[in-house]
Amino acid sequence: MTSRPIHWPATRELLTPHEMSRADAAAIAAGTPGYALMEQAGAAVADVAATLVLPTSRQTPHIAVLCGPGNNGGDGYVAARLLAKRGLRVTCFALGDRAALKGDAAQAARAWVGSTQGLDLFHPERFDLVIDALFGAGLARDLGGEGAQAVRTVNVWRRAGGHVLAVDMPSGVDGASGHLRGVAIEADATVTFFRLKPGHVLMPGRQLCGELHLVHIDIPENVLPDLALAIFLNGPALWAAHLPRPQMQAHKYSRGHVLVVSGPGFHTGAARLSAMCAARVGAGLVTIAGTPAALAEHGAHVTAIMLTPCLGSSDLAAILGDPRKNAVVIGPGLGLGDEAQGLLEAVLQSGDARALVLDADALTLFSQDAFRLSTLVKARSGLTILTPHEGEFSQLHNALHHEAESNSQAPDSKTERALSLARETGAIVLLKGSDSVVAAPDGRASIATDLPADLATAGSGDVLAGMIAGLLAQGMPGFEAASAAVWLHGRAASKVGRGLTADDLPESLSAVMRGL
Repeated sequence: MTSRPIHWPATRELLTPHEMSRADAAAIAAGTPGYALMEQAGAAVADVAATLVLPTSRQTPHIAVLCGPGNNGGDGYVAARLLAKRGLRVTCFALGDRAALKGDAAQAARAWVGSTQGLDLFHPERFDLVIDALFGAGLARDLGGEGAQAVRTVNVWRRAGGHVLAVDMPSGVDGASGHLRGVAIEADATVTFFRLKPGHVLMPGRQLCGELHLVHIDIPENVLPDLALAIFLNGPALWAAHLPRPQMQAHKYSRGHVLVVSGPGFHTGAARLSAMCAARVGAGLVTIAGTPAALAEHGAHVTAIMLTPCLGSSDLAAILGDPRKNAVVIGPGLGLGDEAQGLLEAVLQSGDARALVLDADALTLFSQDAFRLSTLVKARSGLTILTPHEGEFSQLHNALHHEAESNSQAPDSKTERALSLARETGAIVLLKGSDSVVAAPDGRASIATDLPADLATAGSGDVLAGMIAGLLAQGMPGFEAASAAVWLHGRAASKVGRGLTADDLPESLSAVMRGL
């Protein structure tokens, strides 16, 4: 069978290395020999390798294939044989004793009759391309010894202009977390099979993979339900079916009413950004509640957003007595004093049915008492979404976990950390960053793959909080709403590009929404 590339963002499932092993086993049990899968994987590597070296070479390219002691090395031997068959010069360098290989990898090594040398003899300077087939996504320990030294050598050579293609995962990247296992290959491109792994899209693994090539091999799609997968790429395939779309019979009240709790005077911009973007994603009404001084500032900037006076927690409780206000954003620009704490408590203790988005200062206010946050969230029947960045997340996590961190070789992945906080608080957690993770208490998680660096600007998070609330107000389920908002947020930023400020996002968001 000829391997066929897949446009990888269209596939939504992510497989951990353990789940990938189960998928391989299911394919073999269904009648596809393991060596046939290895042949297909090696053929895909050879195809990509040829595209990397043939267009730029004036003479026959020379390719080095670094082969490890397992099935990743077996893929490398297959690729070496097929590249040599195309007339390219290929030398394999083996980590460990080739004779010690077992199973499919041993068969692949026997089929390779070209030059094989020990890894200690590898010097990249005479090659046009290095194929890294040392270790795949399932690496479960830190690299050391000869393997680690080869990785360092390759990286120095690549930084001087060399080119590297990784098989399955750059050696040294943990396939489940994206973390480095001591040291890792810096690849120009990575070829992987059937489905991406979390390590392909979580930082720093995503950056080390280079251009990703996801290739289908003969693993049947019907193995996926049996794997009960819970981690997904964040994209329209995950949430588009739930995205609210205005109906002919709709009116502003049927499209939901978002309440944004403002900070005091001279601290109003964040709440205003949230309010504007809640309206942009389709909420029928948006109201900002704040002090008279705050409302005077808001009134100078907005017209489509309603304003209501709120002099403290009692006023806010009365405002929240209207059940039509079915989504609330609190935290952006709120402040950290007793008055802010009172407003936050009033929101958390209000009607159970409404959805809450807690961002920024709302998270910091609970940083020393995360157990109370968990208690209040779990006491509600309505949905709560927390949107911490790494600093806010660490404060909440540390407040819930006084014990020392685990001494395991690799720290928990970003996905696992977000899922842990979601389970402990009962809230959906959006752990922000260049690889934002949305985690639900039921174990589902999404990972964003295309958030531009331009989003690292003041007010960007306030925009995101408002977008989530606007989608929730229209009835979108929480996990899907948070995931959709992350994706839309990134696309809106990409449309602006360099020079982005948070003020640009509402207008850009309209263009993205029209595209959907």
